[in-house]
Amino acid sequence: MIKCLIIDDEPLARSIVAEYLQQHPDVTIVQECGDGFEGIKAIKQHQPDLIFLDIQMPKINGFEMLELVEQQPGVIFTTAFDNYALKAFEANAVDYLLKPFSQERFNAALKKWQEKQTIETADKPTIDLNEVPAKQPEERVRIVVKAGNDIRIIPVQDVLHLEAYDDYVKIHTKDGLFLKKKTMGYYEQALDPAQFVRVHRSFMIPIAQLTRIEPLEKDGHVALLKNGVRIPLSKSGYTKLRTVLGL
Repeated sequence: MIKCLIIDDEPLARSIVAEYLQQHPDVTIVQECGDGFEGIKAIKQHQPDLIFLDIQMPKINGFEMLELVEQQPGVIFTTAFDNYALKAFEANAVDYLLKPFSQERFNAALKKWQEKQTIETADKPTIDLNEVPAKQPEERVRIVVKAGNDIRIIPVQDVLHLEAYDDYVKIHTKDGLFLKKKTMGYYEQALDPAQFVRVHRSFMIPIAQLTRIEPLEKDGHVALLKNGVRIPLSKSGYTKLRTVLGL
């Protein structure tokens, strides 16, 4: 028996997927979820084989939800917006159903997942959003992180600076330090370049936190932030920072 979850904030949309699944007696719905937080808990509890996932939802969107899931199931996106299709397939989604979709189109998506399960070996790829360029406006205004069993939504204005840390990025905020399994290159694309500047291979700073730029020996420079932290500037980072500041 195939276990599946339906994650969508619209009750009607969930009911349509449930109705379409009635033609597939080998699939059982273990839970319906109305938002991403509920979806994360349900995935952890039920460990489904497949999820039908909306993208635009309150609190956190579908992509942000997947980032917080440790054991990621197969994903068929169900959405009313066509502008996320590229990101969905870059994220190794099984299929992308654009609302309103028919029973036939739904059946084709499910068949595609079943065929994929048949041919994949034990080392099948998992969904990896780490290097997918951000195309959603909300990704420029917030960062979603896990803090123990909690989920924190950090407004970008609360970020003091970003620091590379192996396969993670340290998010320094006034409320403490958080780790995100991303890269600095990801945040160069995700955050507004007029507000955040990568000034070093290991550091990115918000312009709003900058108080001054100080010279160092041998033509080096350092950025002094409002909280007193000193961030080293590479030559290219110094040039980028001057450009953004209009100097």
